[in-house]
Amino acid sequence: MPSSSRSSKPLSKALTYRYKPPGDKHENYFEAKLQLRPYDESMIRFAIDQIDNNNKVRIAKVVELKTGVDFYLSSRKFAAMMGKKLKKKFPGGKVLVTKTLFGQNKQTSKIIYRVTVLFRLN
Repeated sequence: MPSSSRSSKPLSKALTYRYKPPGDKHENYFEAKLQLRPYDESMIRFAIDQIDNNNKVRIAKVVELKTGVDFYLSSRKFAAMMGKKLKKKFPGGKVLVTKTLFGQNKQTSKIIYRVTVLFRLN
């Protein structure tokens, strides 16, 4: 069973300096939610390192729960790719990808979805 010990400093406070500038989007704008279950320090550190290495992805918000962590990300494609990377790095884990209708672009009439990627380590 993974270790559930948490560091003395909350993860969201430790990540405040990691937020990237919003560019042309609102600072709280997100296209995907990456959910990591259960709370496992090595899995969370791996996800943070991957996000830090990608200059095109921004963390909009981090939500810590008893059962794990939710990262709100600016890229749907990156979140889906992270699910695959997590499954490869942590064998025995399961990935569930769902999409929710968010809205429609007023200029192009393109339908916009938000994606949720759940990685659950058994």
